Amino acid sequence: MARSQESFGKKEREKKKQKKKLEKEKKKEHREKQSLDDMIAYVDEHGNITSTPPDPTKKKEEVKLEDIEISVSRKEDMDPEDLIRKGVVSYFNENKGYGFIRDLDTQESIFVHLNGMVDQVHERDTVTFETEKGPKGLNAIQVKLYVKEKPKAVPEEAPKAAPEGEDKAAPEAKSPSEPEKPAEDKEQASE
Repeated sequence: MARSQESFGKKEREKKKQKKKLEKEKKKEHREKQSLDDMIAYVDEHGNITSTPPDPTKKKEEVKLEDIEISVSRKEDMDPEDLIRKGVVSYFNENKGYGFIRDLDTQESIFVHLNGMVDQVHERDTVTFETEKGPKGLNAIQVKLYVKEKPKAVPEEAPKAAPEGEDKAAPEAKSPSEPEKPAEDKEQASE
């Protein structure tokens, strides 16, 4: 007589299949018992997900359509004077024709090439410049030496002639840049 074709491994596999089948049926029954209300999620006024529906008696805040900004806000047209920046040349290699300018307002370092210069500059020169977007960041263009605007000079009056009765050999006024002479020198000069 032939032996039974079932072995221990086959019995174990059959038991696992039966167990999975029962678990699958239990999950199906559990899903059918859940109502639609248990599966719905709500969003409150702050954007958080909750399981409770919103209160219909609560007054909602009205938002005007004009106040909603979806895209980047428009920038106002800038004056050409606002585009001009001021900075100090922190490094410049004359042989290679490039350098860097440290912006005085933002303290950022901006690349400058010889082609973007109007005036010849050296390190530690104060310059004015405009910027443009380059392949690796901002580039300085229209680089000019900064000339500090001086207030308009008021014309000085001509020195008045001394009245006839006064001594013309009056001591001269000392200029603030001349050092004061020692007393010995004054005596020698008068002799």
